[in-house]
Amino acid sequence: MRIAVVGLGGVGGYIAANLAKTSHEIVGFARGEHLAKIQKEGITIVEDDNTWHVEMEATTLKKAEGHFDIVLFCVKSYDLKSSYEAIRTHLDSDTIILSLANGVEHGDELRALSDCKVLDGCVYILSHQESPGVIRKMGNVFALVFGGLREEAKVLKSVFDAASLRAKIEEDIQKAIWKKYIFICAFATATSFYDKTIGSVYEKHFEEVRALLSEIAELAHAKNIEIQEEVQKALDIAKSLPYESSTSMHLDFKNKKRDELETLTGYVVREGKKSGVATPLMQKMYEALLLKHL
Repeated sequence: MRIAVVGLGGVGGYIAANLAKTSHEIVGFARGEHLAKIQKEGITIVEDDNTWHVEMEATTLKKAEGHFDIVLFCVKSYDLKSSYEAIRTHLDSDTIILSLANGVEHGDELRALSDCKVLDGCVYILSHQESPGVIRKMGNVFALVFGGLREEAKVLKSVFDAASLRAKIEEDIQKAIWKKYIFICAFATATSFYDKTIGSVYEKHFEEVRALLSEIAELAHAKNIEIQEEVQKALDIAKSLPYESSTSMHLDFKNKKRDELETLTGYVVREGKKSGVATPLMQKMYEALLLKHL
């Protein structure tokens, strides 16, 4: 199969590098120095106890060629629509597409744009682009979950199985996505608001973090998605992570990069108002974070 991986950062770079070791034809899409390095020397994966390297085809979306059977969108949420529009002429109604960006809306967004076979899903991984051409993955955490279309999900799982990437088809994929979202949203918001690591906000702002998690769980309940048990699980996960771990949104705020505030914090505030769910703490932090953009 011919597979496009759009975005070769921490998530896409790690997945594409593993897929490149299979018999499938993998084309990665990136830009800048990172792309130039991959085109010249391939991509390097640095794990805790292992460093490995693989050559792979990589280019820009503007130079995409041919038809793709599968497209994995591994870009930030704010780049999803433009990335899809840039590659859409290379897809057809049988193409399987999946976004692994943070958030709970992306499947619906793609279905509104496309007549492709859209799956919903998310990925659990701690990784980032360490330098041009180099992806750093931390710890043993890695899991892909997806679903929504049974046969297409089976096809995608066979691709990940060939790369020995842990993947699971979820019958209740919306609940699975929200189970990840509750952690990401709460801790992205808290770490960005306090400008502290996950360990620090857990230690010094425990009750506030619990309140954020509870507001998200209440919003999910209003949407008939039950994740109340995830409040404590999210706290337990935060406690187990290295103290200096942070979130990509926090790092984006620190580095004055474009961030996912609207996809994460803003979504809860907006949907809370639509659903009649009170989100006072999320609202307070959202308004404060908006001011950081000024």
